[in-house]
Amino acid sequence: MARGAGKVGIKDVAGAADVSVSTVSHVLNGTAPISAEVRARVLDAASDLGYLAKRREKAAIAVIRSILLAVPSDTLPHSQYNLFSWTLLSTLMRECERRSIRVVPLEVDNPVVDAAQLVAEARAQDVDGILLLNEDRPDLLAEIAQSGIPAVLMNGEDQEMQIDSVTPGNRFAARYATNWLISQGHRNILHLTWEGRSTIRRRRDGFLDAFRANGLSLETAYIHHAAGYLPEMGAEAIRRWVDKHQGLGGITAVFCAADNLALGVMTALQQDGFSMPRDLSIVGFDGVALGEFVSPSLTTVSVPLDHIGLSALHLLEQRIVNAAAQPPAHRLELGCRLTVRKSVRVLT
Repeated sequence: MARGAGKVGIKDVAGAADVSVSTVSHVLNGTAPISAEVRARVLDAASDLGYLAKRREKAAIAVIRSILLAVPSDTLPHSQYNLFSWTLLSTLMRECERRSIRVVPLEVDNPVVDAAQLVAEARAQDVDGILLLNEDRPDLLAEIAQSGIPAVLMNGEDQEMQIDSVTPGNRFAARYATNWLISQGHRNILHLTWEGRSTIRRRRDGFLDAFRANGLSLETAYIHHAAGYLPEMGAEAIRRWVDKHQGLGGITAVFCAADNLALGVMTALQQDGFSMPRDLSIVGFDGVALGEFVSPSLTTVSVPLDHIGLSALHLLEQRIVNAAAQPPAHRLELGCRLTVRKSVRVLT
């Protein structure tokens, strides 16, 4: 546990590590070769005293003064259908407030803002960098990259790898969840998705990866499309499947590309007399709060929403600090976890 982190200084670290102040300085700044044993002792002492955390925080505050936050309009109001984006942005805004970072919001889709307008607004506001949420139009990303303004894309993919990005590990997480369903005895699984951006397609890719990894035929890895991600669209899609097959069509589980879809599926099937997980197991993706309170509670892939914005700020800091070196773009994927609840039945 950190002791007196607010008052600790380099002399305290030196005393705790039993080394000179100059040695601590060399270790922390990498300005001289230091033995592994001494280096470890200094870093352990600095961490225990809270000095490392304080030093990082000071550096972060000094680097970023203002950002342009470019977001789609539907991510701003707080509703039960946009909890993914709203939670991400809420955490980001709290961190910016804590660091006294000025945030200039810009809606990019109502009306549609083109690349030149976005770059012009960033220059007019004299921001240190740009954060974009979900907005991965290739032309937009290309012009931002050419502008030289540091930028990070959140929850999106830059196919050309021109700017930094941070996103959930969608493909790996979907593969993990599908592997788990297979380990529970499920072989005929429906993936309910929609024609979304590449981040959503990665979830489909991971679903299929799991079948291949387990040596299973892709003929029982069904892909079914909803019109979008809203619950009523999931309800309509599963009813379309049931009508076409005059029942469940042999599937024992549905892996939904979003919790919203899963909630719609559960509502529709329950209204039509099906019982979950007895008749059908359901898994979602996102880990939004609503899944915890439905019956049965929803098993889901939980995305680290509280860390996406923080990671984006860190990437932006690094881009600003190292601008002269022009480092290649970074693509950061964050690990997700499977939250097992009561919507899945084990098949014998």
